[in-house]
Amino acid sequence: MINEQIKDKEVRLIGQDGEQLGIMPVREAMKLALDAELDLVKIAPGAKPPVCKIIDYGKYRYELVRKEKEAKKKQKTVEIKEIRLSPNIESNDLNTKINAAKKFILKGNKVKITLRFRGREMAHIQNSKHILDDFAQELAEIATVEKAPKLEGRSMSIVLTEKK
Repeated sequence: MINEQIKDKEVRLIGQDGEQLGIMPVREAMKLALDAELDLVKIAPGAKPPVCKIIDYGKYRYELVRKEKEAKKKQKTVEIKEIRLSPNIESNDLNTKINAAKKFILKGNKVKITLRFRGREMAHIQNSKHILDDFAQELAEIATVEKAPKLEGRSMSIVLTEKK
């Protein structure tokens, strides 16, 4: 809220240099802001009484947007990469998939390993669970199991994340 939008009777005022000017009526605070050719901005509406500051509102908005952009730059988004396997996978193919998962994990992504069952393979689900366990065991030195193997429809999946 700025200038005339402030409907409170009294406010705690902070000057343009950051010094405390004390508690005063809004009209008096508005007069000080107009004399300085700046805006009266409510910065802490929840306080008793609300805190207002005499600042250039356009510059204030610009600073807020800039700080938001800086915070976004420093954020890292974690992607979930998926690797699909079948129950009758050969050891060399499994090693290739393990190497791909290592690369994903070292880049900081989560890896979801999905074991897909088709047709008659559904009858041998328990015999194939060891594939996911072996996969997690191979990556145990760089990754931890975030979500244990779980059967979801025609597939069983496990989620691995980077060790801290």
